[in-house]
Amino acid sequence: MTQPLMPKATAVWLIDKTSLTFEQVADFVGMHPLEVQAIADGEVAQGIIGYDPVLNGQLTREEIARCEANPALRLQIQSSSLPAPKARGKGARYTPVSKRNDRPDGIAWLIRHYPQLSDTTIGKLLGTTKDTIAKVRDRTHWNSANIKARDPVILGLCTQSDLNAALIAAGERPGAVPPPLADTAEDSAA
Repeated sequence: MTQPLMPKATAVWLIDKTSLTFEQVADFVGMHPLEVQAIADGEVAQGIIGYDPVLNGQLTREEIARCEANPALRLQIQSSSLPAPKARGKGARYTPVSKRNDRPDGIAWLIRHYPQLSDTTIGKLLGTTKDTIAKVRDRTHWNSANIKARDPVILGLCTQSDLNAALIAAGERPGAVPPPLADTAEDSAA
């Protein structure tokens, strides 16, 4: 159930202006009945001006009258005719300082085990740039001598579900075992 705007102020108004029970008010505003009782006793929310849920379109007088007549009924918030706000994107992913040096290792592991993943997908998955991915791929990264391909899930750079979703989007089954790696010196001798 959606919460009303300014729940404490709405509770103050409902306590002052209606004969609803504490349980009905608490259920509507999403508070504990004891907290609503403390508001009624003046122990909590001192100085808060009541917020009229009828004027702002969250309740109707008929709904209040219906619930005042029967304490077993609960108030139902009115649905708004306004369009719901669009959810914003998550923005840039934050990686703690202690894990930033592990990012190239995760990039190398993804490039080695899942070459079908695009640079954009790897960048979103690990929170890195295309430039860094290109440098790891070309072995021109400033720390390329120390980069060891390690699983980014184990490193804590992404979750297994995020990796599975990226693999599904790239067209591979997430449970599939990565292909065996070909070591250049040993395979050419065999």
